[in-house]
Amino acid sequence: MAEGGFLRQAQDGVVHVVGAGLAGLAAAISLLAAGRRVALYEASPQAGGRCRSYYDSELSCRIDNGNHLLLSGNAAALSYIERIGALATFEGPAEPVFPFVDRASGERWELRPNRGLLPWWIFLRRRRVPGSRATHYLAARSLRHADPQATVAATLGEERALYRRLWEPLAVAALNTPASCGSARLFGRVLEETLLKGGRACRPLVPREGLSESFVEPALARLESAGAVIRFGARLRTLLMSGARVSGLAFEGAEVALQEGDGVVLAVPATAAGRLVPGLTVPSRHAPIVNAHFRAAAPAGAPLFVAVIGGAAQWIFRKKGVLSVTVSAADDLVDEGIEALRERLWGDVAFAYRLPSAPLPAARILKERRATFLASPDELRRRPGAATRWQNLALAGDYTDTGLPATIEGAIRSGFAAAAVLAGQERNIGVLRRQPKRKTLL
Repeated sequence: MAEGGFLRQAQDGVVHVVGAGLAGLAAAISLLAAGRRVALYEASPQAGGRCRSYYDSELSCRIDNGNHLLLSGNAAALSYIERIGALATFEGPAEPVFPFVDRASGERWELRPNRGLLPWWIFLRRRRVPGSRATHYLAARSLRHADPQATVAATLGEERALYRRLWEPLAVAALNTPASCGSARLFGRVLEETLLKGGRACRPLVPREGLSESFVEPALARLESAGAVIRFGARLRTLLMSGARVSGLAFEGAEVALQEGDGVVLAVPATAAGRLVPGLTVPSRHAPIVNAHFRAAAPAGAPLFVAVIGGAAQWIFRKKGVLSVTVSAADDLVDEGIEALRERLWGDVAFAYRLPSAPLPAARILKERRATFLASPDELRRRPGAATRWQNLALAGDYTDTGLPATIEGAIRSGFAAAAVLAGQERNIGVLRRQPKRKTLL
């Protein structure tokens, strides 16, 4: 070992994964499965990136830094969870159920797709969105063949209740982009892999304990048990290039030399990748997310999550002793003061979960101004693929061209794709879009 705990000379066949967010962890786990040795480096003191848990001194409890909802159609995510042995750490309703509340009208309803591929649920008023008709749902088919420049709002039409009460909130949550400028095709891809496959593909799943317990800690344990080198506090300064290969990694205070047969997965944020890789084009516009965590318990039997229409909050999640809010594409809220946000968002939480509006509970408000790339048609053209012009360098990250927005599914799929490039299995990348064979969660 060299000073600082880095490898002095990489052994033949080692793949160096730079970045231990979900993309990097997925790449590392996939490389292990392909028989490659792995070294994992992370600039921060912990793994997980935007998908992790930590102890918050303000709330005196452990919280997630954000809120993430999986669906049973997220094939790559479920494959990753299965590989790290974390299937049992998730929970969700036995059937696909999505609770909604409307702040303006006070209405409450549940969207209940049937499990089969034929969507007979749209013909039952009690299963669909109030104010909608079965024929209104057929508009979703137009997303598949939308013009590349088309937006969600222009394609689905803003005049119907179904748009305001379903398509818009789903699109904003999936794309982290206003529906007025979000890519119709990209949203269509999300629906094709979930809702349009029937209820079997859109059963909600959430971590029982926390994001780290389900996505991060099992992956690190798997890597450690396989002998992977893991280094935190390792910030990559420069990629050392020699001809068509990466020849070394220059970290702050240490360098790692690469031998013939070694590879690199660069799983860092888009802005960092653009700085490190010569000539790389990456998305340049981003969208914010605001999360709020309230130290409050939900009533017994309350749903795991609720979607809010017409409020400041968008999605509220019930966790152990905490009610957590996520607001995507939060340009209207990100500059608002913490106390004002606390009051506004708690009003939505109290309404959704039928709790007293006063007194205001303790809260932690988190603002991410550059949470994900803006999923507009113009920005989609700036997404690079996993392969690069350097033979032993692959890219991973939710900003890469996975065909999906910057979601957990997209991040994990990008890691699998980068691993496939370095393992010489580019033709097998398509299998990541298939449903996993095991039905443990379904």
